[in-house]
Amino acid sequence: MSTQPQQPEPVPEGAVTEPEQEPEQERDLPAPGTAQAPGAGGEGPGPDAAGGPADTESDEQAAALAELDDRWRRALADLENLRKRHTRELERERAAERARTAAALLPVIDNLELALSHAEADPGSIVEGVKAIRDQAVNTLAQLGYERRAETGVPFDPARHEVLGVIEDPEAEPGTVVRVLRPGYGDPGNQLRPVAVAVAKRE
Repeated sequence: MSTQPQQPEPVPEGAVTEPEQEPEQERDLPAPGTAQAPGAGGEGPGPDAAGGPADTESDEQAAALAELDDRWRRALADLENLRKRHTRELERERAAERARTAAALLPVIDNLELALSHAEADPGSIVEGVKAIRDQAVNTLAQLGYERRAETGVPFDPARHEVLGVIEDPEAEPGTVVRVLRPGYGDPGNQLRPVAVAVAKRE
């Protein structure tokens, strides 16, 4: 019996032949020495790949945080500088206001000293001098915004008056001011001190 392999039969001229197919198992396996990369089949590298979108987004977030931190520190420094400047300006305004008030009282002191220097030469003139100085001091307070208040016969106003006594006065309306015990200066909202009064007793 002959052991020679059989030769394929010749294909008739004009016949259609089918391509030879590899075994299914061999077709599915990758070629030896090769490894299929993740995302094969047309897909791009995964988000964790080096230099991918995740690293870019992380760098952008870090830069944004650094900028915000810088702005926050600058804002704190500006606020501290503003607070210090405001404190200095407020102290200067207070000192200037004290100086203006003291300067307004200087003429009163000068006239008091002048009255005292003439008291021995003419004791009778001391009373007129004291009255003039009193009027000058009252005018000075008025210029500073504190008018003298010493009205009687007006209804009692707790915002302007301080009751120090009650008097029975049949000719006065109950609850009206019948006597000023100590004048006040200023108006409600800008009051140096209230008027100390005695009011008519209610029946």
